[in-house]
Amino acid sequence: MSQAAQLAQGLAALSLQLPAGAESRLLDYLELLQKWNKVYNLTAIREADQMVSRHLLDSLSVLAHISGKRIIDIGSGAGLPGIALAIARPEASVCLLEVNHKKATFLQQAITELGLRNANVVANRVEEFRPATNFDVVISRAFADLSEYVALAGHLCTHDGVIVAMKGLHPFEELSQLPANVVDKKVIRLEVPGLAAERHLVLMTLRAS
Repeated sequence: MSQAAQLAQGLAALSLQLPAGAESRLLDYLELLQKWNKVYNLTAIREADQMVSRHLLDSLSVLAHISGKRIIDIGSGAGLPGIALAIARPEASVCLLEVNHKKATFLQQAITELGLRNANVVANRVEEFRPATNFDVVISRAFADLSEYVALAGHLCTHDGVIVAMKGLHPFEELSQLPANVVDKKVIRLEVPGLAAERHLVLMTLRAS
């Protein structure tokens, strides 16, 4: 099955309707990622037939559970989930925070080549970044354990925003160690088309400081 067919089938399974041109843009992103991956170690997933499910559909599976106009992807790496979210939600502003210079360079190149006017790259450490305006959604994929994530990135979230962590197995132990300023938490099991592995989404809100 072609990547285009795999993507279309996966989007249908997720009941997602993307803006015009988004699917081709997502595939262009994968092509760019494969090209750069030959020189830079951006992702351990190198097989083209796995990239649709393990990168694109995995990232897009969170869309039904988040809202907000300002999104920041913490430790964006190769742009996951940030670039996928920016393509799928052109009305949202997406910040890609990545301290690694080579990865940040790739992200900037991807934004330029894909024409993503709603995305920007910040090459900085999460604990040092102080934006003029905070974010409705602070999201990460495989960035850190939950308590460390909240400690490092909590200051970037608006008072009524949500901190989102994309996880594999249900993080029972991590949830039991959350700091006291997490006043609400919710764990959602995700079904990612074409992916047999478990996926969970953790949504956390913080006490207003």
